[in-house]
Amino acid sequence: MHEVIICEKPKAAERITAALSKNAAKKHYKKVPYYEFEENGKKTTVLTAVGHLYSLAPRKKQDKIFDVKWVPLYEKDKKKKYVKNYIDAIKKLSKDADEFVHACDYDIEGTLIGYNAMKYACGEKSFKNVRRMKFSTLTEEDLLKAYEEPIELDFKQVDSGIARHVLDFFFGVNISKYLTDSVMKATKRYIQLSAGRVQTPTLSILVDREKEIKEFVPVPYWLIKADLDLADVEEGITADHKKGKILEKKDVDRILTDCKGKDALIKKINIRKTNKAPPVPFDLGSLQSEAYGLFGFSPRKTQQIAQNLYTEGYTSYPRTSSQKLPKSIGYGKILKKLSYNAAFGNHITELKEPYKPNEGKKTDEAHPAIHPTGVLPKELSTDDRKLYELIVYRFISVFAEKAVLETMKVNLEIGKEEFNFSRKRMSKMGWMDHYPFRKVEADYFPKLNEGETIDVKKVRAEDKETKPPARYNQASLIRELEKRGLGTKATRANIISILFSRKYVEGKKITVNKLGEHLIDTLKKYSNKITSEELTREFETKLEDIMKGNAQKDEIIREAKVEVSSILDDIEKNKLKIGEALYNSYRESRIVGKCKCGENLILIDSPRGNSFVGCSGYPECKTTYSLPKGATVLKTTCEECGLPMISFGKPRQRACLDPKCGKDGREPTNEVVGKCPECGSDLIKRSGRYGEFIGCTGFPKCRFTMSLDQDIKTAAKSTGSNKKTTAKTTAKKTASKTKKSTKKTASRSSKKKNSSKRTKGKSSAKK
Repeated sequence: MHEVIICEKPKAAERITAALSKNAAKKHYKKVPYYEFEENGKKTTVLTAVGHLYSLAPRKKQDKIFDVKWVPLYEKDKKKKYVKNYIDAIKKLSKDADEFVHACDYDIEGTLIGYNAMKYACGEKSFKNVRRMKFSTLTEEDLLKAYEEPIELDFKQVDSGIARHVLDFFFGVNISKYLTDSVMKATKRYIQLSAGRVQTPTLSILVDREKEIKEFVPVPYWLIKADLDLADVEEGITADHKKGKILEKKDVDRILTDCKGKDALIKKINIRKTNKAPPVPFDLGSLQSEAYGLFGFSPRKTQQIAQNLYTEGYTSYPRTSSQKLPKSIGYGKILKKLSYNAAFGNHITELKEPYKPNEGKKTDEAHPAIHPTGVLPKELSTDDRKLYELIVYRFISVFAEKAVLETMKVNLEIGKEEFNFSRKRMSKMGWMDHYPFRKVEADYFPKLNEGETIDVKKVRAEDKETKPPARYNQASLIRELEKRGLGTKATRANIISILFSRKYVEGKKITVNKLGEHLIDTLKKYSNKITSEELTREFETKLEDIMKGNAQKDEIIREAKVEVSSILDDIEKNKLKIGEALYNSYRESRIVGKCKCGENLILIDSPRGNSFVGCSGYPECKTTYSLPKGATVLKTTCEECGLPMISFGKPRQRACLDPKCGKDGREPTNEVVGKCPECGSDLIKRSGRYGEFIGCTGFPKCRFTMSLDQDIKTAAKSTGSNKKTTAKTTAKKTASKTKKSTKKTASRSSKKKNSSKRTKGKSSAKK
């Protein structure tokens, strides 16, 4: 009996093996690790994928790509060559298997990864006797239970995963291709454009917000404040007029006149206590939001760190929408393990049994809320530790007592005008003692009595204006997408990341550039469906229906094909207009400065994936500037030539866009510092890609350079010495190459002789 277990990633395979056997042997096939052990006459081989091993690709070249197939990832993406070894290992080592265990993460993507590995690498036989491990943590206890109590492979979940990938391919690849082709047809220029089933509606949300902000007309208003003089409050207290925003200046003047020179009479003092329930456990969205607000982590970074913590066995599966912690996870056991850490233990000892978590409303059938496993990490990076401790303290706090907030509200009368002020303090810390990430209210309550008067220092009016809607940040956009039912908990962070990588948006407070804005405007004008939230949301619901057994995969794919065809037909009808509009907005969004010919310099992406800066006046002006790998063009300009500055390298350096700045025939404005010791020309200060230095004006014939702090004579000697050293080094390298070449020639000659002898021997034998 031979059993094969398919895991999602190497680390998961290692942990699953360790849970199932203490005597497993680690082996390698084509540098791919795998594990083997034998117990009770059954041989078990634990194999691993590296995420998705297969991807969708067209069966043949066609205008509208709807005929697709699964192909090995390395065939589609040349950067994924290493995937071939993993596929080969699974094929080779599962040949004689009788039983299969699908042990990838229990979600749509994990299910599809394992399914494709079994179908295309192991073969259809793998589904005749297959079991599914379902686990939410990579702890030994959970993995053993998942292995000993397997479930059936959920083919409805598989179908939903396949349908999602096909739909994303239909929408993303086809529409992106048609938009890119429209620009090429209209302008004979290549620009990389990207659209997607969820990506484009998301960009549309941001564009709508951008327009709201631009079109917003501020309305002036006033707030009336009274500064009070209280003996036991050193900094004083400010009371607010009851009306809040006052829109008429005449009302402001009247109130100020009525209050002038009058004390404040205390009409009413109300002190009340409010219970503040503990927070609910983290689902992925709330963890991303909290980590962004506290640490500035992007949602994608939070997701990646949380995945790493899960893989290492420190926390539970992160891609969950649940805010529930079932008893089956073992609250007491986890808290006991965590208490071995002194810092955590100080908080856990204050919790009262029986442990009962404060839970939220959201559920997830696949996984519980994010929680620590109790396994304490030995070493973590700074960012990983921050997120781990956030998860731990959140977990501890959900079992703690309610906090009690005490509020003092004082109603005042100044003249005939009503004012009030509030003070807040925690009268009982409760759970807030165990969650050190929330602001604690700690105002001092002044000693006051109703009917008393308070001295008023000043009653004043603050000029204000209504503000436009706030820009989204990555965390608030995740919440907005969740609220609108766009994307999934696992995909939203990646969708936002794509918008940034495509240069449609930028900034912590997300702004949309001209290209992003015009892309949405153009699509809305000529094909409104692709920007439609309703269409995207409708398909999300249908994908969920496949999982529930209420819809068929092929039926949903057919519907998607019809919708995408309709969108592509709309683009085709208006191809030239769309192409021209998008190219103009692309050029406008990519302007980085002015060329010496008077036209604009623009950032250009080549079809090969490289970026450079070129003149928009091409082909009349052929000025171009190369960019170092990973460079960004800055808004600041070079003091010497006026071209943009760039940032590049690690650590980041700043330099002029033109690496030959000061060497292009213009009158040198650099300070002459002496004569060149090699050619006698002037030495001047130069500014290059790596900062300032001293160079010869005889460049390029004379290449003498020195640093700013070097003496000319010392530099000259150093240059001479370097030349000798270089000559020696070159001679040595040449001699070495000659020896190697001689050896290779001799070796080839020897091989030929041996080959000739073997041939003669064979010939003699035949005779």
